Amino acid sequence: MARTSQILWVLFKTLIFTIFVPGVVAFWIPRTLRTRMTFDLYLDEKMLFRLIASMFLFLAGVLIYLWCAWDFSVKGLGTPAPFDAPKKLVVNGVYRYVRNPMYVGVACIIAAQIVAVWSTEIFLYLLFVLLCANLFVLFYEEPHLRKIFGEQYEDYCRNVRRWIPRLTPYRPLLG
Repeated sequence: MARTSQILWVLFKTLIFTIFVPGVVAFWIPRTLRTRMTFDLYLDEKMLFRLIASMFLFLAGVLIYLWCAWDFSVKGLGTPAPFDAPKKLVVNGVYRYVRNPMYVGVACIIAAQIVAVWSTEIFLYLLFVLLCANLFVLFYEEPHLRKIFGEQYEDYCRNVRRWIPRLTPYRPLLG
């Protein structure tokens, strides 16, 4: 069992990574891409719907990312940073439904901003982020995880899709 001080250190490193990577990707860059930041002073039905949808996407994205970051730190004893990855394969929590929920969470946060300000620039940026994430997963993450975790990761890949969530939770092989 990991010591409390070890888990606290990993949580601190995860916080630093989160501020500088997902924070920049999901918040700072989309904010700089916004060409129009005006909101009407009154809320008509369309604006109210956009605001509610945006808040839902934003909260879902933040909660997904934080849950996954917590599991990486506490259960996997690592961070979301590729150079300080979890020492144990994390296949619980949100990972029981989809293999890459952190990217999905970040995409939801960016999508929330698209809906809130109706920005073509942020939409194009989201497509770029998704393309980069997919290439990173295909050419670095998955081969690396296969090498490190072997059959355990292979079983996980056979049962949990990369981007589209399962309807029922994955139950890993025991052993």
